[in-house]
Formats: sequence, structure tokens, C-alpha cells
Amino acid sequence: MDALTLGPGGTYSHRAAQAVAETIEFTESVTSIVEGVATGEYDRGVVPIENSIEGSVAESLDALADQQVAVVREVVTPIRHSLLAQTESFDTVASHQQALAQCREYLDRTHPDVTREPVASTARGVVRAAEDSSVAGIGHPANADSELRVLEDDIQDRSSNATRFLAIAPETERDEAGGKSSFVVYPNANYPGLLLDLLEPFAERDINLSRVESRPSGERLGDYVFHIDIEAGLYEERTQGAVAALETLASDGWVRVLGSYDTEHVV
Repeated sequence: MDALTLGPGGTYSHRAAQAVAETIEFTESVTSIVEGVATGEYDRGVVPIENSIEGSVAESLDALADQQVAVVREVVTPIRHSLLAQTESFDTVASHQQALAQCREYLDRTHPDVTREPVASTARGVVRAAEDSSVAGIGHPANADSELRVLEDDIQDRSSNATRFLAIAPETERDEAGGKSSFVVYPNANYPGLLLDLLEPFAERDINLSRVESRPSGERLGDYVFHIDIEAGLYEERTQGAVAALETLASDGWVRVLGSYDTEHVV
């Protein structure tokens, strides 16, 4: 089985993908990961969906709303950020924008005058640091080598920092078994109480919502797509009833059932 995830090798996405597939290929776009799975080019894709400090990853949410795929597993991994550089003298810190944000307080305190350069991934920032002595990278300490050393460990602003990744598969592999389920709902409507109407089918059936997020639909201003995660499987009658109610509410739009899945923790 092969998987596509954010690269180059050494990203946190790479570490999560190792729990999903033996053969891993890399790209620098979440959108291309989801498209690669939707078209059948890859068996699996692994995308970051939410960080405990910075929240949801907008590109992942939008790609899941745009493509027909299934979610088959959730992988949660702790984030240990280290500052890596060739020397202690550098004028730029390069990393993924989420990593830079997760270390904002540390950088403000210890390197306030250093330029922060967002790049496609934490591993890309580490590559920049390995190629240029004036650049430091933020990434996992395992990326250090004989030339690139760890200047400081655990520089993230919160010790509880962790990221959720979703393993996605072609839509035909959608499963109904698992402890969690995910949906994307486009009601194609806007009226007082809309969100309450969308959430009531779950509350009435005693289904816990673990995440609700809205994203612009791209159709018009004030029009939204809703991403919903619940702590229940699609095999359950209560979930099936809630989905049926959602589909009725969104009869002028659509409901995309991404599937049910279990969670795996990867250190």
C-alpha cells in the first residue's frame, strides 16, 4: 500500500504516514494529496486536520469538501519542535507557517529580530537550514545530523502541542465501523437558527460533537460549508437517523459522509 503526504521526508506528516503505509511519497500541497487519492493514483493520503494550539488546517478542510474521498483512520501525534541550525548565528527561521505560529512566544522572546520565513513544510525549513548557515529550521529533533544541530529542544509554546492527521482513501473504501465519524454539510441556505437546526439531530440522539467548523463555500459571501465530527459510528442507528435528518435539512445542498474510523496515537 502506498501513501501520499506532505514532504520532503522528516515532516510530522511523514511520521504520521508511517503508521498508515509502508511506501510513502511526498508532495508539498494538501490539495494534491486529496486529489491523488480521489483519482485513485494513491491508496492512501495523510493530511493534517487540526493542531491543539493553532486549530484547524483550512486547506485540508477545503480539499475534503471539494473531493470525493473517505476518512479511514485518525492519527494523533505529539509535536516536539526543535530549533535546528548549523551555527548559533542566523538571521532567518524557516518552517511551516503552523510551526512558526506554534513557536511564536519562544521566537518573540529569544529571537525577536530574526526574519520568519513560511515554507511548505517543517522538513523544507530543515533543508533550507542544512543548505544555508544563515537559516535555522523548526522541526523534529530527529532531523538533526552531523552538520545540522539542535540549538534548543521543545520550543513549542504549549507542552501539550499535538496534531490530528486524517488518513484518507478512495470513496469506495468508506467504512461504517469506528468510534468517530466525519461529515461535510452544505445546506445552501442562510437563515436564523440554521446552525442550531444542523446540530439538533445529534443532540436529540445523545451523540457528542467533537468538532464543528464552518468554511466559506466559495459560492457567495456569507455562504458556508460545515465540517462536523462526532463520537459515534455510522453503524449505529442513532447516527443513521441523524444523517437522514441532515440530508432533509440540506435538501437544497448536499451532505458528504466521509466515514467512520478509529484513532491511533503515534509518538
